[in-house]
Amino acid sequence: MKLFNLGGKDLGVDLGTANILVTLKGKGIILREPSVVAIDKKNGEILATGHEAKEMLGRTPNEIKAVRPLKDGVIADYTATGLMLKNIISKVCTRYNAGRPRVVVGVPSGITEVEERAVEESILGAGAREVYLIEEPMAAAIGAGLEVAEPTGNIIVDIGGGTTEVAVISLGGIVVSNSIRTAGDELDEDIVNYIRKEMNLAIGTTTAEEIKIRLGCAQSLMAEESMEIRGRDLTTGLPRNVVVTSTKIQLAIEDSVNEIVECVKQTLEKTPPELASDIVEKGIVLAGGGALIKNIDKLLALRTGMPVYIAEDPLDCVVKGTGKTLEDLERLKSVLINARKRR
Repeated sequence: MKLFNLGGKDLGVDLGTANILVTLKGKGIILREPSVVAIDKKNGEILATGHEAKEMLGRTPNEIKAVRPLKDGVIADYTATGLMLKNIISKVCTRYNAGRPRVVVGVPSGITEVEERAVEESILGAGAREVYLIEEPMAAAIGAGLEVAEPTGNIIVDIGGGTTEVAVISLGGIVVSNSIRTAGDELDEDIVNYIRKEMNLAIGTTTAEEIKIRLGCAQSLMAEESMEIRGRDLTTGLPRNVVVTSTKIQLAIEDSVNEIVECVKQTLEKTPPELASDIVEKGIVLAGGGALIKNIDKLLALRTGMPVYIAEDPLDCVVKGTGKTLEDLERLKSVLINARKRR
């Protein structure tokens, strides 16, 4: 007898610091939006979520609050997170006639019990029938195609927006893990600070993110790349254009990239020998948006002496993992945080 009676309208959710993604069983990823919400301060109602709300960041009048409710991999604003989740789940359920779905949510591995309840209550309040939580590195490993339920060691490095999470997984559980608040957002801040200091130019985090995507690299590229950006001259206060190169951006993010490498090395040092031998054979798998930083796989391979692979569609690994978990909940029930607590 199956423990879970799955319907065809179940949802998987990646509750990321930078983006929220939703997958519908049988249809794949149906929503991909920035984790941003705009709220009317007077009545507490949602004005916008996702891309529309992100456009409002730094541009709202006093009566409107546009925020990213998750920061550094944890829920920074409970109310805003709840409203955002409720809005998104309700919208998806209405659009796809999902009724009262079961929902599997990828959450940061450092989530507290209070935050767990906040996420559960928000999604139940949006009309879900059941809610199950899964740690993001576990979901990323499943989404990357690793056999997490087998008695062999796998290591996943999930470089997200707010945190980098490294986890050694075996038999459906996380054996060793490490999490640092150095990830995509920190790299954006590095670029903002570098351009302010070295070029006397003020830019926003949105521009910094564009630079990171275009020019971000962990090691020198075969051919240097460049792009023109516009910012505010800190001396004159007027707009000014400058050209930035991949070499300069490599310097800007170098310290943070080294912190990520050290986090991986520290996790490997704590790994039991039996699992370490499996990892040497299988290699390190990179997921999350940070996996797209050019040459970060080569740098990690150089520093660890191990093969390093970038997962297919690294940005989607967590949400794909929630979807795969939905498809095989009976076998993978041990990976779910609240299912473990209910046993």
